[in-house]
Amino acid sequence: MRIPLREREGLLRAMSVKSGGVSLRHETMHLHLRHTFATARDAEDEAATLLLRLNADGEDAIGESAPSSRYGDNIDSVARQLDALDLSRIDLWHIDVVLNLLPLAQRAAMCALDLALHDLVGKRLGIPLYQYFGLDPAEAKRTSFTIGLADIETMLSKTREAAHLPILKVKLRAGNEIDTIEALRSSYTGTIRIDANEAWEPEQAVNVLRELKRFDIEFCEQPIKAGQIPWLRYVHELSPIPILVDEDCRTLDDLAALAGFVDGVNIKLVKCGGIREAVRMIHTARALKLKVMLGCMIESSILATAAAHLTPLVDYADLDGPLLISDDPFDGVRYRDAKLALPDAPGLGVKPKAAVKVGA
Repeated sequence: MRIPLREREGLLRAMSVKSGGVSLRHETMHLHLRHTFATARDAEDEAATLLLRLNADGEDAIGESAPSSRYGDNIDSVARQLDALDLSRIDLWHIDVVLNLLPLAQRAAMCALDLALHDLVGKRLGIPLYQYFGLDPAEAKRTSFTIGLADIETMLSKTREAAHLPILKVKLRAGNEIDTIEALRSSYTGTIRIDANEAWEPEQAVNVLRELKRFDIEFCEQPIKAGQIPWLRYVHELSPIPILVDEDCRTLDDLAALAGFVDGVNIKLVKCGGIREAVRMIHTARALKLKVMLGCMIESSILATAAAHLTPLVDYADLDGPLLISDDPFDGVRYRDAKLALPDAPGLGVKPKAAVKVGA
């Protein structure tokens, strides 16, 4: 059965918090993956994200959070944190003041609220988010497309399906890394990035990366377990392949310790708390001479579009979340092969599709 998203209230878990002329309502979105998505840490066929609806004086805005158990978050915890908000007597133009109602530890909830506030501001001003930040949409980056972990034949089949795309990010784990990349390189000549998701021990990482150098790898993301900065420095110094970190870089406070020990960082809106914090992190990372990638979780076009608006500020994009799912309820950023085409509509520029599947 397919019904308009606006008629789904009551079919999905929904809550409402009202304060004066402001209301918040949230519901769970169940997103189904086109293929089982596996990393060195876990595998999933379905992902749940939280859709936040903000109405202020008749203007509707939306946000999204894709909470991760890796950081101690889930849909229920984010929902409780948003339910506790009191937005009475607060001017929503003062975005930092509103976000400060949430403790810094509640980054996933902050992300949903931050996106909705920026969507609201853009709609009130009648301009897209990239224009609000003074950015040129022509400078939006090309995104990578992720090849999740599987047996080599399955990964090779997925690579052939994506052969027309210029950048692949390949998930790896300890074991058959060399054979995997060798097989993929036999049929794919574009740019390859690799992501170990903390899978290797430090010495193992150095040895594997030295072996992989001959396959022309652009960079390796998070080769070892997060929280081991001295060992990260060791891997960085001995690796012939540039090193970016993801799990080691969650918030602004993480950046200074990484400077000089890695080549770059992966910033994700749901990790750091949304657009506001991501912009701070991007500028700080630049000052510390770090390359910057904007990444994503398994998420809908709401989160991916919000991050896409900021890609003129960064070096790399990994914003393929909507490409990995089969039932994205929204239209937002468009993918012209891999080039991100930003929407011109006010705010995030994200709109519900005419009909969507009911969440499972």
